[in-house]
Amino acid sequence: MDQNTGMILNIQRFSIHDGPGIRTTVFFKGCNLRCLWCHNPESQGFQPQKMLYRHKCVDCGACRKICEKTFALQCDNCGKCLPVCSHNAREIAGFPISAEALMEEIKKDLAFYENSGGGVTFSGGEPLLQPFFLETVLRMCKNSGIHTVIETAGNLPWETLKQLLPLTDLFLYDLKAIDPQVHKLCTGVSNGLILSNAQRLKEVCPEKVLFRMPVVPGYNDSQVAPAAVFASPLSLELLPYHRTGIGKYEALGVPYILEAVQCPSLETMRALTAGHKNVFCEENMM
Repeated sequence: MDQNTGMILNIQRFSIHDGPGIRTTVFFKGCNLRCLWCHNPESQGFQPQKMLYRHKCVDCGACRKICEKTFALQCDNCGKCLPVCSHNAREIAGFPISAEALMEEIKKDLAFYENSGGGVTFSGGEPLLQPFFLETVLRMCKNSGIHTVIETAGNLPWETLKQLLPLTDLFLYDLKAIDPQVHKLCTGVSNGLILSNAQRLKEVCPEKVLFRMPVVPGYNDSQVAPAAVFASPLSLELLPYHRTGIGKYEALGVPYILEAVQCPSLETMRALTAGHKNVFCEENMM
């Protein structure tokens, strides 16, 4: 793909938890972390992926008639089976889009941005892994007066972040864990670069940074206190682990490792914020 084309997963409208106001969230495809609790597993790979929701399939055979590769290992994600699936059991996750076409979609919600102080949020996956495409769209947004947010895990060269600073109004910076061993266990990668980039953002543009941390009982809940210290004096928002992505793992044919993990209660989340002036959680997310 050229620099004017990106691979995205979804465009979600009327988001209220991805930055200020009412927002349009654009989910980019591709990520270089493998978080055990990832609720968008279809966003991890960079190419389109076939998803089959077996509980919706009635085995009508229409897909086999239209494409002999439907159930074969050589499936090339051509998408021919999608229109003939009357029960929407099949999906291709990911599609290319031009910067201009994406802006057309973003601008459809201009009235909501203006009335609520919202804008567009680029999430993923990891949007910064498509930096040239992202920069093009960010520049278009700024030229249109649209507030911009990037949600990132920060696991990439500092120069990538630095280049986008003038075009970004807010970074939602994800901290998974502070202890390097815990981080490696939970995400599959080291957090050295992540913490280094986070520190530089704190120093260069503290007004543009909100740290966030998913709370996964038994995995990284012990990391809230050190994350609060690291984030200080900036704020740290705690996000409760949820299980809404489990069905996606089944559709991808991938096992879900955290099957036995339960979502933290509101009382648990409140307790984790206690004693930390810079730590909070949105109770309406519970």
